[in-house]
Amino acid sequence: MEYTIRNERLTVRTSDLGAELQSVMGADGTEYLWQGNPEFWSDRAPNIFPYVARMTDGQCTVNGRPCRMKIHGFVMYSTLRAEEQTESRVVFRLDSDEETGMQYPFPFTYRVEYALRESTLAVNYSVENRGAERMFFGIGGHPGFNVPLEQGLSFEDYCLEFAQESHPYRVIFTDDCFVTGREEPYPLQDSRRIPLSHDLFDRDAIVLRHAAREVRLASGKGTHGVTVSFPDFPYIGFWHKPHSEAPYVCIEPWSSLPSRDGIVEELSQQSDLIGLDAGQTYRSRWQIRIEQP
Repeated sequence: MEYTIRNERLTVRTSDLGAELQSVMGADGTEYLWQGNPEFWSDRAPNIFPYVARMTDGQCTVNGRPCRMKIHGFVMYSTLRAEEQTESRVVFRLDSDEETGMQYPFPFTYRVEYALRESTLAVNYSVENRGAERMFFGIGGHPGFNVPLEQGLSFEDYCLEFAQESHPYRVIFTDDCFVTGREEPYPLQDSRRIPLSHDLFDRDAIVLRHAAREVRLASGKGTHGVTVSFPDFPYIGFWHKPHSEAPYVCIEPWSSLPSRDGIVEELSQQSDLIGLDAGQTYRSRWQIRIEQP
């Protein structure tokens, strides 16, 4: 089932499947969100919980108990309940149950809120630990944005520009996108920009640490753009389908990283996961700001 929120500048559609964004459309009819062409990537903007990216052999342990989980966790495959809705705001909720417990043995309530204010869509996450023991998880977003955003421009006319000068490090993955434990400096043009080209993603995702926590996707030749800010997330990923001319770029705020290569992770020992005590609630946020004439 789909839900629509809107104001005078934006119309946003969401689905209860994964609480996934389906459309972010400007007042002039410009569609900013990737529309899921299966030739390149059939998703649009998955929500990630309770694990970011891949686990070795799809497995982990939780306090010694074996568990299995698909890439990016199970929220993207779950139907969430629309708990609240107004004209410009909707809140989706997922409660742990027998099915989630087979993958992840913690009682929880997960929420994602979408809220519009002028040209900005705020995405707010909360996770409540309803169990008696400390829980461990990763969380994040995976939105894709159309590139180009207007006729007459090409993919190579665009760049990703950070809000401040940055000297980030790239997390080095294996060919299967597992963590190697290595990082290397990732130089930016003028310490701020990543010019886009399709071969930029031939090594798969570019995941950066120590980057400024706001990045703009735009072209100096155009009038439309997208800015993603992610103040609560230490990692930012950029991706499109490798070895393709896919007309989109994903901008992915991540709280944590995939498992180490060849290691079935024990979640209580994975240092970059969020630890949440019994009865406590975790909150984080990111947002999409649209530029239009």
